[in-house]
Amino acid sequence: MPHATLSRRRFTLATATAAASLALPSFAQSAWPNKPIRIVVPYTPGGFTDQMARLVQVGLQARLGQPVLIDNKPGANSLIGVDAIAKAAPDGTTFGVVIAAYAANTTLYPKLPYDPQKDLSGVSLMGISPLLAAVSINAPFKTARELIDYAKANPGKVSFGSSGNGSAAHLTTELWKSLTQTYMIHIPYRGAVPALTDLMGGQIQLFFDAPTGLINQAKAGKVRLIGVAGDKRLPAVPDVPTFIEQGFAGFTGSTWAGMLAPSGTPRDIVKRMSEEVARIIRSDETRARLDAMGTIPAGSTPEEFDAFITAETAKWGKVIRTAGVKAE
Repeated sequence: MPHATLSRRRFTLATATAAASLALPSFAQSAWPNKPIRIVVPYTPGGFTDQMARLVQVGLQARLGQPVLIDNKPGANSLIGVDAIAKAAPDGTTFGVVIAAYAANTTLYPKLPYDPQKDLSGVSLMGISPLLAAVSINAPFKTARELIDYAKANPGKVSFGSSGNGSAAHLTTELWKSLTQTYMIHIPYRGAVPALTDLMGGQIQLFFDAPTGLINQAKAGKVRLIGVAGDKRLPAVPDVPTFIEQGFAGFTGSTWAGMLAPSGTPRDIVKRMSEEVARIIRSDETRARLDAMGTIPAGSTPEEFDAFITAETAKWGKVIRTAGVKAE
């Protein structure tokens, strides 16, 4: 009998210990966050990446009950900012928002300051944005066809901007050059805002970018939109035709925004942040704002976003190798 009683006590203790260990993830999740949260944006304020981060900032503050701070760290085609995310403490206080260039950089740069697979983890795909093409209001062409004719007649006289070497804007324009067999000069910038500023000033003639900034400036009469690099027209600018409609079969290009966390961040925290981001992105208010930006809402699980990044890395890697794009 004493032996049986002792066994029962051991069983009860073991059961209680196991139950406590199973409860730890939910306890950690309920205790998180207990400090302000930082979202690193590897680009300048005002661009697509920055706007996507700020789109979820207020909602996260309300839902998580802690300040959410945006930390812009531009430079080196996002490498500086992404490295800051990768090297941050994996304690659930630092996250980051990246775009398609993040996947392209894996091929573009032979040596990165971080390991995309070992140092970073996906949290959620936030939105996908087909690129718009805009030309300077004073350019000697007003349509995509006129641009191609001018570029062929004047090789090297058309310069195009991008938000960085190897960015979605750059690679999409390289595809455009290859498809149309034209020669245009690439001018990389540290973000979309300075590129757009020079487009409006006439220092460059062409700029492919996420619709958000271009739409507002086009409505103000400061740039001219010539095409959507997507399968469908955008509700925000229904009068702008796709390039496919204009006879450029198969030509598409897009960017996207998604949230990352440093590897080692507790999975229950990553899962909770993913759920909160998806909930905000899919809300009626946010969807309306994304429509106005020309962005298709997403919201995904961490595993889905990791798989998406893998596919994007392969896709952009092929474009980079085919076009012979080199890091500057």
